Amino acid sequence: MQGLNPPQRAAVLHTEGPLLVLAGAGSGKTRVIVEKIAHLVGSGRMPARRIAAITFTNKAAREMKERVGRRLKGDAAEGLTLCTFHALGLRLLQIEHARLGLRRGFSVFDADDTAAQLKDLLPPGTKPDALEAMRALVSRAKNTGLSPEQAEAAAQSPREREAAALYARYQQRLAAFNAVDFDDLIRLPVQLLESDPECVAAWRERIGYLLVDECQDTNDAQYRLLKAIAGPKGDFTCVGDDDQSIYAWRGANPDNLLQLGRDYPALTVIKLEQNYRCSRRVLRAANALIAHNPHEHPKTLWSDNPDGERIRVWECRDAAHEAEKVAAEIQFLAQARQAPWSDFCVLFRGNHQSRPLEKALQLLRIPYHLTGGTAFLDRGEVKDALAWLRLVANPEDDAAFLRAVQSPRRDVGATTLARLAELAQQAQLPLARAAESISLLKQLPARAAGALQAFSDLVRGLRADAARLPPAELVRRLNERSGLLAMLRAQCRDEAAFQRRRANLDELADWFDGPKTAGPGELAAALALLAHADKGEAGNQVRLMSLHAAKGLEFRYVFIVGMEDGNLPHEASLEEGRLDEERRLLYVGITRAKEQLWLSYAKEAQRWGERVRLLPSRFLDELPAAELQRDGADPVADAAHRQARAQAGFAAIAALLGD
Repeated sequence: MQGLNPPQRAAVLHTEGPLLVLAGAGSGKTRVIVEKIAHLVGSGRMPARRIAAITFTNKAAREMKERVGRRLKGDAAEGLTLCTFHALGLRLLQIEHARLGLRRGFSVFDADDTAAQLKDLLPPGTKPDALEAMRALVSRAKNTGLSPEQAEAAAQSPREREAAALYARYQQRLAAFNAVDFDDLIRLPVQLLESDPECVAAWRERIGYLLVDECQDTNDAQYRLLKAIAGPKGDFTCVGDDDQSIYAWRGANPDNLLQLGRDYPALTVIKLEQNYRCSRRVLRAANALIAHNPHEHPKTLWSDNPDGERIRVWECRDAAHEAEKVAAEIQFLAQARQAPWSDFCVLFRGNHQSRPLEKALQLLRIPYHLTGGTAFLDRGEVKDALAWLRLVANPEDDAAFLRAVQSPRRDVGATTLARLAELAQQAQLPLARAAESISLLKQLPARAAGALQAFSDLVRGLRADAARLPPAELVRRLNERSGLLAMLRAQCRDEAAFQRRRANLDELADWFDGPKTAGPGELAAALALLAHADKGEAGNQVRLMSLHAAKGLEFRYVFIVGMEDGNLPHEASLEEGRLDEERRLLYVGITRAKEQLWLSYAKEAQRWGERVRLLPSRFLDELPAAELQRDGADPVADAAHRQARAQAGFAAIAALLGD
């Protein structure tokens, strides 16, 4: 525990009863969690196998696992559970599946599977927006921990009653497929633990100490899962920051931090207020901004870092001019300070704001990475391979069968598949089992029946391979034997394109590297979590991302663009009087900056074919004037900056001419 400050040390040593650690931005919360796990194990308070540490992303879980592994030598960390909420829920369902009426090897539907099933259950011709609205209502009910019956009882409008009825039909469909969806990975464990005293007692014995990171981001179902496992004694540490709660739009409930105090009156609260990331000037601005929000446990961040430069505030003509200024400043600083591109980040409220920035960076040949582009796991060839793997893991996964049997295409058209579905329904069989039935295949055209039989033989062979091969090797064999690689070669116009897409399938195999053996159950578990994995690193490129995506990251130089009323704060928040979360969103953005921060806004925008005037964000007036350097307010500083940038530009031109 060497090097911990007093509040950090107190949080590590508190191992009896409930604890809430309010960890301000950049205050070293991950180190506290790692040190606490080491202390629990090293002191003999709790063996690693009875400790569960829960994070919100696979990436955070991997990084924390690596740090714990370095901290605990040898096999001291053997059996430690360090995963996401959904991974913990999946583990519970795999162990307790029979109590919930699930059969071993159940499927986990991804977002596409869910959307396809809901679309099939809604009236023909339902528009995409209406489908998405219904999907969101069903998901909200699940994330609140409601069953279909409870959702129906809680419905207060015709639309909510329609969604509750859809939810009930959808759950019946999932049960028929021996499947759950991603929301069920939390809802079903909660349902089980709250209703089965024997089961909850076993899980409290299995998990003797619980640590939860980013507790302010829990939704109602996740909070109930935490409470069910912790029990009335409450041996847990929840780490969170009410000032960084920015995900209410996807179900997070920041009031869960307050609810902890109501449910556990003996709750101890420790504040981590020393920031190790930001300059003091950035922290003073952040503190002044967030002070406008109500607080149950107010805190003030402080730092031993230097004051740093004043925060630059730019007024720009429009978004294009704003992007040009940002790109030019990045180019200047990269040259003048020999800074790598990865030191720079540009943040915005919505992804649509990236377009002028991308153009401006491209013109200056500045490499950039846009977070929120096409995810690796959303690439067509990767989704095809995952469908095959899901079918190998679970022959009752109809959604996987439908995609795999058509990737690559064989002599099985839509008409044949529709007829197969009818026969499968009559025989009460999943599609993959129906495709193996000789008696059913005889009722199909001979050519299609032969193709289905060959497909089924191939899947059975791969299923046998899954029982004896490491998962990564199984994936490589599947890519070859399924015909996916041959399909890619036929689709690609040249060898370079083929190799790029083949590399995606090779990378997918690498993601499964680790376990020595697979088996359908283990393969299904890996697939369920892989479908929601995080994207890879951006490398040495300027990062472009939304403020929501920036949480947990830090950069030397940060630009926040689009600081206009109606954008930040968002127009919907202004209309509904919900400024607290928008203010927290800007607070998160500000505290990403380690050394220097820029805030910019446009005076005009092109909307509906005409120019409209924009107003600067009201949040700019909540920042301390002494920490800001506005354009034109300090002519001497502005002139010095222009001269330095011009000199850097001349040097760059001279270097190019020299080449």
